[in-house]
Amino acid sequence: MVRIRYFEEEVLRLRLANEIVGSVHLCNGQEAVYVGATGALDLSRDAVFPTYRGHGWAIGCGVPLDALFAELLGRESGTNGGRGGSAYLSSPDHGMYGENSIVGAGAPIAVGSAIAARFDGSGRVSLVAFGEGAMNQGAVHEAMNFAGAKKLPVIFLVENNTFAEMTVTESMIGIERLSDRATAYGFDGLQVDGNSPDAVRGAVRSAVSRARTGEGPALIEVMTQRIVGHYIGDVQHYRSKEDQERALADEPIARAIGELRSNGMSQEEIDRILAEISDEVRTASARALNSPIADITTVSEHLYA
Repeated sequence: MVRIRYFEEEVLRLRLANEIVGSVHLCNGQEAVYVGATGALDLSRDAVFPTYRGHGWAIGCGVPLDALFAELLGRESGTNGGRGGSAYLSSPDHGMYGENSIVGAGAPIAVGSAIAARFDGSGRVSLVAFGEGAMNQGAVHEAMNFAGAKKLPVIFLVENNTFAEMTVTESMIGIERLSDRATAYGFDGLQVDGNSPDAVRGAVRSAVSRARTGEGPALIEVMTQRIVGHYIGDVQHYRSKEDQERALADEPIARAIGELRSNGMSQEEIDRILAEISDEVRTASARALNSPIADITTVSEHLYA
């Protein structure tokens, strides 16, 4: 979780320095979701389809930091040769099959992957992640309905950070738990603490086990909070000071450090671990900055229509 946090903080620095260009969406505060979920998958065969807020998913899947920084920086050594940037990066070798900037569009793609698993004998389970705002998209409804009807091995994971971009979630839905919608599609739905990697891992592991044995999909709503704006530059006028303070007090890394201290780990040891990860991230960033910029004459390569 700390590796993801420090990566995102370095991305912010690079974006403000105009080393990274374009729109960037950080995931600070939601790290437990990615660590917990990917820890329950077999990434040698399972497939992850995240949203445009996907840096944490990529790191959770094991994508090297150097390659991630290089991709965001438009370098040849990036995961996609500098072509994907922040919102479209992918790394199939690590089970991370690509972000998507169309809200909710990953759901039908993940369902397609789940259909393919019926024929290739891989036992693959697909996991698609999206925000709670995407739950109101028609493509997500259609994907869940089809997956439920065909009992496909796919997990729909909703990162509910209580804001659909800049709109308070509870103002746009008529039920308390989005996970309750699963009943209408004929499969299981549950809501879990998204700031606990153990809670997320347990829920995803159980859903993966059922999906592999032919019991069909699941909808997992993970309750979390982002501690940054929806995108870099969002000053969050729509959030109260009290709401932001609550999010900071219960964010997953602060909670984890508190639990480590309660279980006897010294602050000195915690600081040592934090320093090691900070050095790792800074070193990866420096290597990416020193790598060659992608050749723009190759920009039309690897395009398919």
